[in-house]
Amino acid sequence: MKVRFLIRSLQRGGAERQCVALAKGLRQLGHDVGVLVFYSGGDLYDELLAAGIPVESVGKLRRWELVGFLQRIRRCLRRERPDVVYSLLQVSNVVAAVEKLFVPTLRVTWGIRTASMDLTHYDRLVRVSYWLEARLSRFADHIIVNSEAGLRYAKVEGYRTDRISVIPNGIDTELFAPDRSKGKSVRWSWGIRDEEVVIGLVGRLDPIKDHPTFLRAAALVVRQCPLVKFVCIGGGDSAYKESLVALCAELALSARVIWAGEHSDMPAVYNALDVACLTSTAEGCPNTLLEAMACGVLCVATDVGDSKRILGEIGGIVPSRNSEALAGAIQELLRMDGAERAKQGQMGRDRIIQHFSLERLIGNTASVLEATAR
Repeated sequence: MKVRFLIRSLQRGGAERQCVALAKGLRQLGHDVGVLVFYSGGDLYDELLAAGIPVESVGKLRRWELVGFLQRIRRCLRRERPDVVYSLLQVSNVVAAVEKLFVPTLRVTWGIRTASMDLTHYDRLVRVSYWLEARLSRFADHIIVNSEAGLRYAKVEGYRTDRISVIPNGIDTELFAPDRSKGKSVRWSWGIRDEEVVIGLVGRLDPIKDHPTFLRAAALVVRQCPLVKFVCIGGGDSAYKESLVALCAELALSARVIWAGEHSDMPAVYNALDVACLTSTAEGCPNTLLEAMACGVLCVATDVGDSKRILGEIGGIVPSRNSEALAGAIQELLRMDGAERAKQGQMGRDRIIQHFSLERLIGNTASVLEATAR
């Protein structure tokens, strides 16, 4: 089977890392795999090339360039003649549907990773792309959503649902594994002492990740736990970061919060944490929970997307935008002794291995793509 992934870029992100993992996994199964991107470069570009997977950029010149951009993609697809195109995220899905109008023989599978979205925080292009995605979903030969919540969202928003599959994200549990020795060097680079407790939030600096709730919960936790530090891992808009830093100062947290930026060695980052938090207001199947749990780290997450399904009885689930509930759940985990925390952490890792392995993701995705190609 000849598969071509279509994705906006190869910058670090959940969808982008899943694209790379899937491409490598499908190639190992013997499929002809390539990746078509809107913009060249990106942190994950070299990883694909090292795996022998060709990457072709259509060289999108600017955000609003459409006609020439679509023509270049069309030329690539006509030249490559893939058995199936697997597009990921809403803009790529819209582009794949438009190309199918011009190349009717093109077989297209969409990847949807959204379960709900408050679009008031985003600009017109983002809002239009979500609206178009729902309207054009009838042109997709198949749709893969990564969560049960995503399936419910698709039904409510009017997406085509007669050819839709739920395939949860999967991660490499050999790469993401408990190894506190890896985390020690990261803690040292953050200036954290051995006796201090580290609470982390992994996610881009974006309103949907709701860092303000994390920070307000931090202000409550420090009243009860003086030896605690909070780390935000991820990059994003500089103006938005400035507003979060200002909130830190307002909450008297400036000495307690570390803005770590992006990290390339995420297994080491998770192993540096004592508790991982997810405070998003919308998610599908959040990779950060899968990765943290695979590393044996206990998590507290907002009840969005499939977070509750992922955690099961391990860690804590709280309502979104509720800093008091988040702080209480964090404190409950911190009250566990070391042995109980280690036991719960191993149970969490076992759960990820059983239900969210990379092998499971690759096998299920291959089956859907093969069916679509036929």
